[in-house]
Amino acid sequence: MADFASSADPAVQRQLDRLGALSPGADVLGLERITRLLERVGNPQLRLPPVLHVAGTNGKGSTCAFLRAAIEAAGMRAHVYSSPHLVRFNERIRLGGTLITDAALAPLLEEVLDQGGDIGASFFEVTTAAAFLAFARSPADACIVEVGLGGRLDATNVIPQPAVTGIAQLGIDHEAFLGDTLRAIAGEKAGIAKRGVPLVTMRYVPEIDGVVRETARPAGASVFAQGQAWDFEIAGHALRYHDAAGDVTTPLPALAGSHQPANLALAIAMLRHQQQLQVPAEAMHDAAWTVRWPARMQRLKPGPLTEMLPDGADIWLDGGHNANAAEAVSAAMAQVAEDRPVHLVLGMLANKDAGAMLDRFAPIAESLAAVPVPGHAHHAPAELAEAARARGLAARAAGSVAEALGIIALRAAQAPLVLILGSLYLAGLVLEQNDELPD
Repeated sequence: MADFASSADPAVQRQLDRLGALSPGADVLGLERITRLLERVGNPQLRLPPVLHVAGTNGKGSTCAFLRAAIEAAGMRAHVYSSPHLVRFNERIRLGGTLITDAALAPLLEEVLDQGGDIGASFFEVTTAAAFLAFARSPADACIVEVGLGGRLDATNVIPQPAVTGIAQLGIDHEAFLGDTLRAIAGEKAGIAKRGVPLVTMRYVPEIDGVVRETARPAGASVFAQGQAWDFEIAGHALRYHDAAGDVTTPLPALAGSHQPANLALAIAMLRHQQQLQVPAEAMHDAAWTVRWPARMQRLKPGPLTEMLPDGADIWLDGGHNANAAEAVSAAMAQVAEDRPVHLVLGMLANKDAGAMLDRFAPIAESLAAVPVPGHAHHAPAELAEAARARGLAARAAGSVAEALGIIALRAAQAPLVLILGSLYLAGLVLEQNDELPD
């Protein structure tokens, strides 16, 4: 089934089965199918509350989470469209602060599939149409829309006039669709630029900044880049943001990792460079510590998986799966670990660069257990373990996360610090097995 979505609700599952049968079963970029599909259901993308549209290789999901936290802290309601889901399909569509219910989701998917089942739309395109239809029918003050893949040809890029667009960190990922150079990827991401809409970006090297501006200029968008239109610094336990309109000071983000302050600052910059929503500085302050974003340097709560380890042990979970994410997460884990040895549980999809991940984690890890990613084409655990051993890690293959944790519990000399990473699909499975569903 496309994206391996399933539901415990029979009515939702019937529609997901239909979607799996009709979808081409792979990522298909282009705006023709989504445009036709949206026309069939009344063009809901034209009736949305003010939209904040976010692209990027890494950090776009966290940026969206900070945007949502700030808007809600200001007393407003926000719809959110994000991907992929970790455990339940419903996580992709958040209506005014809560995940869409099964009772609302089943007829919504049925309506979209009944109207456009002959178009050959992909899983993501049908999901996007359903989300926009739900958003148009439910009152809210804002819509936060995360780009799925790339930007220029992503299904979300049919929104004609968002309030603001933003681009988070850039890196190499999805080369088969976006190109294998940062220049190509930057051009694709900047394709979300729209006439008269501010495009807010992080700090990029001059060559990449130039590509973004070259793409935005003919689109008619003004670029507000970090280091030019806005910036931030860390001062003790505070983040200090500043732009031409003044300063905002917040606590450091509740999300773990040295990369998260930049994502918070990007969210603040997006809010401050648009005119349709009035979000006070106090709400941006509160967003820093009220934000929630599962499977991004998330410390697992007590549950069936954590109970497999001895007292004093900790399990951290992250869905990072490319070199840039590995760099950020390894730095964050080094901070968390201090002098404690880190034990890795790694599972990766076959189309991801396992070597780049291992290169960045080998210096901080004591051992590695390689696991499969059930239901997906993945790197063979035995091959991952062999590659880890070549980098000096004590490594072995395991048949599951539970088996890997059992091995760590038996072999660790002290209460272990465990990091499970490599795939958002694997992260979703871990959350489900630990009885820790995203809400």
